[in-house]
Amino acid sequence: MNKISKTLLLFACLVIPGISSAENLPESLEWVTNNDQPIFADPNAKQGGTYRVHITSFPLTMRTVGPDSNGSFRAFIMDGNPSLIQQHPNTRQFVPSLAKKWAFGDDQKTIYFQLDESARWTDGKPITSEDFRFVFDYMRSSHTKAPWYKDFYTKKIADITVYDEHTFALHSANALANDELLMRLNILPKPAHFYPKGIPKNFVKRYNWKAEPVTGPYKVAKIKKGKYVKLSKVDNWWGYGNKYYQHRYNVDNILLKVIRDSDISIKYFEKGELDAYYMVFPSVWHDKAKGDLYDRGFIEKKWFFNESPQGAAGVWLNLNAEKMGNDNLRSGIAHSLNVPKMIDIALRGDYSHQQSFGSGFGDYDNKQIKAKAFDLELADKYFDLAGYSTLDKDGIRIKENGDRLSITLTYLSKMHSQRVIVLKEEARKAGLEIELKLVDGATGFKSLLEKKHQAAFLGMGAPQMPAYWQYFHSANAKPQTNNFTNFSDPKMDELIESYDAEFDVDKKATFSRLIQEQIANCNCVIPTYSVPFSRAAHWRYVKLPETVGTALSRDILDSKSMEYGLFWIDLDEKKATQEALESGKSYPAVTLIEKRFTQG
Repeated sequence: MNKISKTLLLFACLVIPGISSAENLPESLEWVTNNDQPIFADPNAKQGGTYRVHITSFPLTMRTVGPDSNGSFRAFIMDGNPSLIQQHPNTRQFVPSLAKKWAFGDDQKTIYFQLDESARWTDGKPITSEDFRFVFDYMRSSHTKAPWYKDFYTKKIADITVYDEHTFALHSANALANDELLMRLNILPKPAHFYPKGIPKNFVKRYNWKAEPVTGPYKVAKIKKGKYVKLSKVDNWWGYGNKYYQHRYNVDNILLKVIRDSDISIKYFEKGELDAYYMVFPSVWHDKAKGDLYDRGFIEKKWFFNESPQGAAGVWLNLNAEKMGNDNLRSGIAHSLNVPKMIDIALRGDYSHQQSFGSGFGDYDNKQIKAKAFDLELADKYFDLAGYSTLDKDGIRIKENGDRLSITLTYLSKMHSQRVIVLKEEARKAGLEIELKLVDGATGFKSLLEKKHQAAFLGMGAPQMPAYWQYFHSANAKPQTNNFTNFSDPKMDELIESYDAEFDVDKKATFSRLIQEQIANCNCVIPTYSVPFSRAAHWRYVKLPETVGTALSRDILDSKSMEYGLFWIDLDEKKATQEALESGKSYPAVTLIEKRFTQG
């Protein structure tokens, strides 16, 4: 045997931990396609045009994994990109995406996938089983500096078995019900060809401004640092061969302009330099979105209620920060935050007071838990127990050694200023001083990941099912994770591990309710509000389907993320709109409130 043959034989015999290979698929597989679900995009959608929206801070990286990657910009280059399957946003059934069909293994841990052979990366390269195998190299590499992903692709997704170029199986670390198994194993691939020598030691720096090819229709086309990012649609996108992607992602380009100040950005919008504007914020919807352009129908307003689960929003207390390890002090803080008044004054009563850690998950919600009431007597009681029993000349509680009851609350958007100011003013009635610290979005979130905050005013996105491991397992009580409270408790670890491993739906829901009870008892995340709707304004030439959105639509105009891409630009209407502006013509004013999917 020659040297080359020996080398090939040795390579063929190598076993990579967590990655398997096999020759034959099981014979008894029952393949699923779900191609009978209804279309939810509008066949009247038109292709073309450049869609101009804004972002409040320039991204710190083009990477989607590793340090600084979890900022708001990532939603445009990651969210909405096809993974193996997609969830139909009205029926909640799973339908084909990268995988044209799938089958469940007998062990309740395995799903077999067969890829759509036409699927391509945005650079034109085929998407193959190798790209899914490479995910394990990518996510488990210490060079990516992404501990959450490393744990997930080790402890949650155990391995992959490759059968051929388009067929493979993914294996969960534990048995799960079918729908939950689909959610866990429904992963995005990584372009193996983009990293011909694997993940290098200098990955973070070397690939900081190199955008990977993606599975979706848009690629990063141009970057002007500090100014804008331009996304362009690839020619003949493969996804349009899938009926569930037809009539979606209709514009040719998306221009993301960096405008840090909200007052300036809405002026840009009303001058016609932006096409749509996210208006979930009550101060914008009620106070700023009015005037001649709205009255004359050039700008239309849409308020769309949805059925989407709500992520946890609240004041997150870092248990490792100064003062925050004291249980009584945290209880006092919880009774010092007048959330209902904040909602009434700063939010015009538009939002709902969230009662626990997330909401909208049915039996997984612990409906017995109620958010701590604003109660000055209880606040006094707990602050006294914490040792802050007297007041200084400013009315702030102090200890005998002179330590003031003062905490710093970090928040990430100027739009939240009025909200936190109400909390600050009301907390002072309890002798609690709250120093407010506004830090720009991407930079501020980075400081939270690094656990440099004392308290944070923060809302997180909602998964399809409640997620606890990333937020409360002791394995994540370290920098660069979403355990923003640095919570670490063996009993909670056991509950979370039992929740993640449980197959029976009723038992799993019981574990969820117990976990929520522990979170509430800790008072380390003090609930604030939920926002069960999408709301925006757009120039009249930007069109939405007659249905406006879907049951799961959180951003009907994709102005904050790449969601379903249901809107389009009518170029003829845009020209007519510009001519009407110059001639003084008017259209009927439009403010639409669609409550078809109102929760509760």
